[in-house]
Amino acid sequence: MTTVQTLSAALARQRVLPVLREPDPTAAVSRVEALLAAGARVIELTTTIPDWPGVLAACAGADALIGMGTVTTASQAGTAIAGGAAFLVSPYPSPSVRAAATEVPFVEGGFTPAEIAAAAANGPAKVFPAHVGGPAYLRSLRAVLPGAMLVPTGGIGLADVADYLAAGALAVGVGSGLPIDPAALARVFAS
Repeated sequence: MTTVQTLSAALARQRVLPVLREPDPTAAVSRVEALLAAGARVIELTTTIPDWPGVLAACAGADALIGMGTVTTASQAGTAIAGGAAFLVSPYPSPSVRAAATEVPFVEGGFTPAEIAAAAANGPAKVFPAHVGGPAYLRSLRAVLPGAMLVPTGGIGLADVADYLAAGALAVGVGSGLPIDPAALARVFAS
């Protein structure tokens, strides 16, 4: 299985992709530990976390796919790959990141059908900001890109996940609104 297939299969199993934008590096590491304890096996950190390379280094050895999101430059991509990122995510089309991401899967972002089609040609594609079009927009994308593996992200709460999955999402990126309570968080990732 290729690394893209491994990531795609893991996302399909997990269905919810936690996207962490913690304002404190220590809190980010603690949040990853809580997500792992709850059963999450695919987690996206973001370059908006202060000292994100240190956070990635602290988390990259986990028994999970820890990726780096909001990667917008080749320099960030190189740092993330060297730090052990299992995959990279951008919020919009980024040819420089695509060119740098030769060793790991790249979940490229986009919003228009053309952007999503180009990104989906290489693996899972991030639809961002997904809340703008909602599940209806995702259904429209799936109608013209039936084989695309789409990961809508941006402005989506846990209460909305089922609607996006029903509209054809491979998995749904959720940033804010993930429970803090360990039992409630475990229910999000229960098989």
